[in-house]
Amino acid sequence: MVKLICFDCGQTNRVPEDRLDAGPKCGTCGAALVEGKARELDASTLAKAIRTDEMPLVVDFWAPWCGPCRMMGPEFSKAAGAMKGRARLVKVNTEMHPQAAASFGIRGIPTMIAFSGGREAGRQSGALPAAQIEAFASGAGRR
Repeated sequence: MVKLICFDCGQTNRVPEDRLDAGPKCGTCGAALVEGKARELDASTLAKAIRTDEMPLVVDFWAPWCGPCRMMGPEFSKAAGAMKGRARLVKVNTEMHPQAAASFGIRGIPTMIAFSGGREAGRQSGALPAAQIEAFASGAGRR
């Protein structure tokens, strides 16, 4: 069983590992738990996901005014689709949630941080193509 936070209602769900590719839904609100797309999170949902999720979580810290961030956005979305069932890729807007950026020591954007088992498993700054984002996310689960 794999614990996953519902990004819509914040409830913890347990999903059998062999069902991660089958479109599991939240037992409370019915929202998809493994979507294959990058989701925008707020600071409190992010904190809960880091503590609870048992699937690697890759966070893209970005801002709408950042040119490299906007260039990487579609690549991050492609990587999220490719990593469906193996990692969850999420985004945090540093303009809307500056406390989240400060708490993780974000000095420049875009910056990705991979979390596994409640701990930071890797950090990468700068815009990357989808293939490198996937490689980064894949490595997070092995650290």
